[in-house]
Amino acid sequence: MDDTALLHEVREIRRELPRLGVRKLQVLLYQRGHDVGRDRLFDLLREAGMLVSRRRFRARTTDSRHWMRKWGNLIRDVVPVCMNQVWVSDITYVEIKAVNRSYWMYLSLITDVYTHEIVGYALHDTLDTAGPLRALEMAIGEFPAGTLQGLIHHSDRGAQYCSKEYVSVLQKNGIRVSMTENGDPYENAIAERTNGILKTEWLYHEVLRGPVHAQKRIDEIIYTYNHRRPHMSIGNLTPEEARSMKGEAAKLWKNYFALKHESVKTALACQ
Repeated sequence: MDDTALLHEVREIRRELPRLGVRKLQVLLYQRGHDVGRDRLFDLLREAGMLVSRRRFRARTTDSRHWMRKWGNLIRDVVPVCMNQVWVSDITYVEIKAVNRSYWMYLSLITDVYTHEIVGYALHDTLDTAGPLRALEMAIGEFPAGTLQGLIHHSDRGAQYCSKEYVSVLQKNGIRVSMTENGDPYENAIAERTNGILKTEWLYHEVLRGPVHAQKRIDEIIYTYNHRRPHMSIGNLTPEEARSMKGEAAKLWKNYFALKHESVKTALACQ
């Protein structure tokens, strides 16, 4: 395939995945029948001005200075081997650019550690418990009643996750409560990674004109993330494809679930 045709294929892929990096583009091109080397693809994208850049910004979404109970970290030394064994939760920010002003809304996400699927999410305009609780209820509603017994729900120590309302819903569904302990980002690394993907590959580059438009685009983005985007940490499968897997995932990239310090890992048992 000549360079012009190859760039055309890249543009087609980036209609849905506009900030996808070179390695994952190489995977999707191969699936389309184009066996192009990484170095050639990198050089081609650089010459065409199509390499993605990363923008970093952090808004504070966690306040752990509260009186409510903070739970221990249950996932420090465990490795999930199928879906619905460990979920991780986090909150990120979404910039809204209305006609007369710009302001922030917040996006609560719940990600399955094994499949990397976003199983629940909610867009909300305050940092109280209501938004994360909607994401949790969406995630629970994705699966038959009684099938989440023993699942570990992991989050930071923010007031939203420590609240009586949130913990009550977890316990009512037989879900175990786990939280970070030391403020180390490695303790909730996959949640942070999910946030980072949504922001750097989509949200940083979107112009969201209001809550209705933002909700529509987030629905589309998360569908694409779950059904179209390959993940190197699950063998270049999409999260949807990883749902049917069992056993330790074939990681082709950094193990974001592992903590900074090496320790003995225990594999969970699938039900």
